[in-house]
Amino acid sequence: MPKLEDAYDPKSAEHIKAGTYPSEEAMVREMEGVVDVLSKHGVHVFRPHTLENYNQIFARDISFVIENKIIIANILPDREREVDATEHVWSHVEKSFRVILPDDCHVEGGDVMPWGDYIFVGTYRGDDYADYITARTNMEAVEALEQLFPHKIVKSFNLRKSNTNAKENALHLDCCFQPLGKGKAIIHKESFLEEEEYEWLVNFFGKENCFNISTDEMARMYSNIFSISPDVVISEKNFTRLNDWLRSEGFTVEEVAYGEIAKQGGLLRCSTMPLVRE
Repeated sequence: MPKLEDAYDPKSAEHIKAGTYPSEEAMVREMEGVVDVLSKHGVHVFRPHTLENYNQIFARDISFVIENKIIIANILPDREREVDATEHVWSHVEKSFRVILPDDCHVEGGDVMPWGDYIFVGTYRGDDYADYITARTNMEAVEALEQLFPHKIVKSFNLRKSNTNAKENALHLDCCFQPLGKGKAIIHKESFLEEEEYEWLVNFFGKENCFNISTDEMARMYSNIFSISPDVVISEKNFTRLNDWLRSEGFTVEEVAYGEIAKQGGLLRCSTMPLVRE
């Protein structure tokens, strides 16, 4: 079990304090279950090189793909070795399509969502940004994405942050919102500091297409499922209310056990990183 002072999100800290932090064996078992589902659907899965005594589950944080570019994230200094462990994957991308943003641009892939003509980006605009270890994407990164993709509309959302309370912290945009195929979306209102930004999303997708989740459901990572295709998703098996709604909307739901990994403040979208986007 890691030390409390080594935790960089409130969910992990909560479970370290309670003595319920997941074992490596349990997390490996859950990840293998996801690999099995992806393989069943014809997805070629790359894995990072293994680093001893290092958390490498959340691949979405350390890089992300938009169109034909892979952006290597400027991540928390404590996690820089995670990027190195995936070099065998992104080194195959032509050098001109590899992007490393300037040092003042902080960004993690969980905050970035390409969606049609848009790129949705979670951020924190407060002057006290530096005080929050949970603030992972800044406005400098939003502006850099606008310059990289001038033909896209980059729409940022100011998210609620807390270093100590998982129920008051949206670590990334995908921890409180996610668009799905069929024009649907999962969303948690209270995670948005600007109500008009929440309303913009609801209007964009249509109220009837939005599945609103409670604060408890947000903290359990209900919005952090993974879309294999527009009509097939992987979801945690205990997300009964969500999974029933998804099926009623015509989705095929592949249920997996992922409750142990959720104790670290991330779920299925956080631990996958698509390399090819259509």
